[in-house]
Amino acid sequence: MGTTQLEFDSDVERRVYEYVEVRGAAAREEVRDAVRVAETPGAKPPRSGIESATRLSVPACNEHIDELLDDGALAERDGTLYVSPDAGTDRHETDEFEYVVRPADERDRAAVADLIRSVAAEGAIVVDERVADAVEPRSTNRRTRSDAPTDREGALIRLNDRESRMFFVAEIPGEEDAADETIGWVNVHGFELPAREHTAELTVGVAPEYREQGVGGALLERGIAWADDAGCLKVYQSIPATNEEALDLLETHGWEREATRADHYRIDGELVDEVQLATRLDESD
Repeated sequence: MGTTQLEFDSDVERRVYEYVEVRGAAAREEVRDAVRVAETPGAKPPRSGIESATRLSVPACNEHIDELLDDGALAERDGTLYVSPDAGTDRHETDEFEYVVRPADERDRAAVADLIRSVAAEGAIVVDERVADAVEPRSTNRRTRSDAPTDREGALIRLNDRESRMFFVAEIPGEEDAADETIGWVNVHGFELPAREHTAELTVGVAPEYREQGVGGALLERGIAWADDAGCLKVYQSIPATNEEALDLLETHGWEREATRADHYRIDGELVDEVQLATRLDESD
């Protein structure tokens, strides 16, 4: 489910996109400083024999960035460039509150990681600890040395020709000057290996105080729609057998149990089975 459809008009545009994509966000001047080009053709080569490189001019850099913005590969907000997933915002209403489901971006990374951690801490979801490790900001990631090289898994959204990792968040918009509140997420992670490129792993979670309001179902449907549009044929998730709420949610939406691995987790000192569920996207109703 890698994004092999990515096409660029030039090598420079490709490198600009890759620089932003691997970091999640970048300013224009940061991109200009990092993406170097060869010196003017015909210039005398250096004695070292290694071709020298220079920064793009401001107009040239802006031209390449503007092309990527026009093509929809990148978006720009408040002077910062982001990868731009081709997805919009859905609005939902419950008896208690209104919320939106939208594509996440790098600004959501800390809130998403915190929510995943809090839900995983309940002991019902285990696999999401790994997801939180992948997206947690480096300064707080307990498993990463502060002097380690930049982690390619660090950006929240990954859309390249090797893999895709997409997040949608459910969010209650803040009133007046109040901050928006992230209340749920869905993560769809595709794989680059040819034998598994038709599959994707999905995880979904909602803050406890907002459950049983349809938020989980809305997120699940949004994640499945994204996987379907990306050409995925099968989406799966593995859940501890004690997570009856998640099992009911998935089975209500047509997921089927494929296997059970006995005593696969230890939760609160007790051995717990893992239930593997999946849904096929290539089968008609």
